[in-house]
Amino acid sequence: MFLTFAYRAVLAGCTLAGLALMPALAQAQSAWPAKPVKIVVPYPPGGAVDQVTRKIAQKLTEQTGQSFFVENKAGATGTIGASQVVQSPADGYTLLANDTTYSMLPHVFKKLPWDYERDLVPVAGFNFAPVTLAVAADSKFKTLQELLAFARANPSKLYYGTGGAGSMPHFATEALRSAARIDITHVPYKGAGEATLALLSGTIDFQMASTPGVMNQVKGGKMRLLAVSGDRRLKALPDVPTFKELGLKQYGVINFTGLWAPKGTPPAVMARLQKEIEVAMASADFQTFADNLGAVPISVGGPVFAKMLRDSTQQWAKVAAAADIEKQ
Repeated sequence: MFLTFAYRAVLAGCTLAGLALMPALAQAQSAWPAKPVKIVVPYPPGGAVDQVTRKIAQKLTEQTGQSFFVENKAGATGTIGASQVVQSPADGYTLLANDTTYSMLPHVFKKLPWDYERDLVPVAGFNFAPVTLAVAADSKFKTLQELLAFARANPSKLYYGTGGAGSMPHFATEALRSAARIDITHVPYKGAGEATLALLSGTIDFQMASTPGVMNQVKGGKMRLLAVSGDRRLKALPDVPTFKELGLKQYGVINFTGLWAPKGTPPAVMARLQKEIEVAMASADFQTFADNLGAVPISVGGPVFAKMLRDSTQQWAKVAAAADIEKQ
């Protein structure tokens, strides 16, 4: 019970999404955006979603000539920030940023404070990033095989940290637990930053995170990566083997960042947003930004992104069941 992800499907979706945008874009309201646009990040500053969202906000500001700014509204696995966006006017001036965690929420909560199927409309998914297994630079575990061997010989004595129960790293690690058939212990923190500090201090043994969340620590010599998801090694991390190379051939969790808008947001505004995100992903500086984070700067919009979310939600249901994750 673990999630697999095919890059080819995403790339095909990009082409379809781009074609679908053309008629709607022709009708786009040139008046939007006529005032600053707020993007709510439902997590503390500094995490992967925050980093990528601030970069896309910068690009949208440059491209449209209007200010796009980030507001962090953390709490309850992102549902506090999401609820704020749901209650905002559907005019394109308040958006939600999130990552793969969004597709896990129905498996974390018995009842969400909004209608998961209707109240937030997917705008676009972008900046697809592999998931890594990170240890502190001075960790006794030098390879993935050593870490897994310890876990098998010492059930429940290998500790991993996340930014909270139900977060993407939590589900991604539970997918690893299932794929590798190991017994490990989860230590939830209030945010990904706290989990990283726990790792660096030796409180926990390892951390699963998308590459944007840990790359600065790796480059600073404070973390080492034992494995990375995906079909091939990253250009930014040529010495880090893939899970596939190391024998976990079906472990292919990929994290994405995305934007959502309140139900009822005008189609012309949605089309303009999707087009601007496509332009941003194709820009030279975003390509460099993504390369430095070990990510792929592509954009999936419209119906293709919505279908990807539905598929992802169904796949994570299997992980939640296998891990016996109790809904809050």
